Amino acid sequence: MIVRGLPRTAAAAYIGCSPSKFDAMVAIGDMPGPRKIGAKKVWDRVELDEFFEALPRDGEDRENSWDAVLAD
Repeated sequence: MIVRGLPRTAAAAYIGCSPSKFDAMVAIGDMPGPRKIGAKKVWDRVELDEFFEALPRDGEDRENSWDAVLAD
């Protein structure tokens, strides 16, 4: 069975970091916020993939070519 909604600790493990680092990344917008199923918070695996792909690689600047275009 493929799971799409991940609890916080599983979401952190999925992207390869600790839960506290994951919380910090969510707080600054580097990872998405949770969705809610009733009172339970879960992270969408597809959104995690999208945010993960947007993270800079080692040695890369955080900015991309669109940042300069949008600043004009």
